[in-house]
Amino acid sequence: MTERLNAFAVTLAQLNPTVGDIEGNAAKVRSARARAIADGADLVLFPELFIAGYPPEDLVQKPAFQAACRAAIEALARETADGGPAMLVGTPWVEDGKLYNACALLDGGRIAALRFKCNLPNYGVFDEKRLFSRGPAAGPVTVRGVRIGVPICEDIWLEESEDYENVVETLAETGAEIILVPNGSPYARDKNDVRLSVAVARVTESGLPLIYLNQVCGQDELVFDGASFALNGDLSLAAQLPAFAESITTLRFTRTGGDWRCTGPIAEQPEGDRADYAACVLGLRDYVGKNGFPGVLLGISGGIDSALCAAIAVDALGADQVHGVMLPYRYTAAHSIADAGELAGHLGIRYEVLPIAEAVTGFETILSGLFKNLPPDITEENLQARTRGTLLMAISNKIGLMVVTTGNKSEMSVGYATLYGDMNGGFNPIKDIYKTQVFRLAALRNSWKPDGALGPAGEVIPPDIITRPPSAELRDNQTDQDSLPPYDVLDAILARLVEREEPLDRIIAAGFDRETVTRIDHLLNVAEYKRRQAAPGVKVTRKNFGRDRRYPITNRFRDRGETLPAPDETLVSRGSKASIDAFEG
Repeated sequence: MTERLNAFAVTLAQLNPTVGDIEGNAAKVRSARARAIADGADLVLFPELFIAGYPPEDLVQKPAFQAACRAAIEALARETADGGPAMLVGTPWVEDGKLYNACALLDGGRIAALRFKCNLPNYGVFDEKRLFSRGPAAGPVTVRGVRIGVPICEDIWLEESEDYENVVETLAETGAEIILVPNGSPYARDKNDVRLSVAVARVTESGLPLIYLNQVCGQDELVFDGASFALNGDLSLAAQLPAFAESITTLRFTRTGGDWRCTGPIAEQPEGDRADYAACVLGLRDYVGKNGFPGVLLGISGGIDSALCAAIAVDALGADQVHGVMLPYRYTAAHSIADAGELAGHLGIRYEVLPIAEAVTGFETILSGLFKNLPPDITEENLQARTRGTLLMAISNKIGLMVVTTGNKSEMSVGYATLYGDMNGGFNPIKDIYKTQVFRLAALRNSWKPDGALGPAGEVIPPDIITRPPSAELRDNQTDQDSLPPYDVLDAILARLVEREEPLDRIIAAGFDRETVTRIDHLLNVAEYKRRQAAPGVKVTRKNFGRDRRYPITNRFRDRGETLPAPDETLVSRGSKASIDAFEG
């Protein structure tokens, strides 16, 4: 056996594609391949559907888009006639009238092989069964004499189901020597541990080394954190790429005794709140940049939510692209105005104070005849919020900056936000962050700055903003706790209702007050119409509002908190069950 066959180099292109930017994504392919040539690599691996950008959603069904992706792949294939490294590039592919999520092997000036995704995810944020046809569980492809298995993302995330093929097992049985997995795996807290356990299971089954390559980008509500890694056949961690940053890294495999093994860099990974903060930064940065906004505008109230959003915005875009506006009214406390100004000074952003009393009074005057003899109520409070929203949108229209909206997940859950007021905006970086975590992230940012952040180091959020009881300041002496339970209680209940979908009787049995639980559940249900009209925002939890949790607005079902009887299997005849199974099959 020749020495060449005992060495194999793979360049991992952990890159940031843009959905629909086929030319731009192809340019990234060429740049990574040039780097791979300099590194003496045999093969370059790109993430799932890289040429299209992931996830392309229904864009991938457009024939013109499909044709443009294929033309780009064919052009890239021709360029491999130079004798340089082969490439595995993810792309949509139409074959015999069917659309596949494919990975194309480009080598020797041609498309040397195609592999189609077999297991199509259809849960959470994924909807691939509606978009793609299922591919066969095919064998490995050969690159420089080495047999490479190419399962695509979900192909290694096995579930106990007849619908799932064990693609890695098939590859091992048909002679694969190394497993390369292109992925589009969205970020969620602790997702790295889940990915690693999945990869360990596949390596344990096959005995083969495995590379898990993930893209790194923000795409609408989703953030992809990269954090690609490689495992040797003995389950040792061979390499770990950084999270939330692009990386082009060449790994060198050597074969001894018939087994391939590699070593590479091990980058430290952010965890917990640090990872969530970094995800919010990347999500906002890419949403603003990829949609062509010159910067962002946000109302700075002197409260913690807008303060955290301002810090995230500066870290994402730089102070010169962030414009803050304080919009005080008679209920705005002097310390809020002072804290907002101090925050703006720490962050170095453009900042103005625009009092809104004249505008609010004008609206009240216009409505005075219609509201005659009616007592003041939440209408007047919402009028203040909507005046602020109108002014922010006017500034946005005039100077072209995108409005960042600043409501946290606790508020979005129970409707503690005003439509066409403080919900106005194009994107919300903390939409999936509960209020208790908002406090933690604000304190964290004062003691730590993530890699790649463009904001200043040190204390950026005035401590008084973090320690002061939060208030909407829409009436005298108002605090959030006038309308809501303490946030630690509220968030604990919401996590059970939203993320875990627990029935009310189980939440109450866990020690929570029945009246509080039923009230929060009611608020969660009736606020659905507001959430449908909310701006998109970064997903960091297992179940966000929008892509994960899609409830009907018109919905009469309510959990009454009663313990219902267990299912009575004696009422279901064997013949009835068999017919149901046959129908589902």
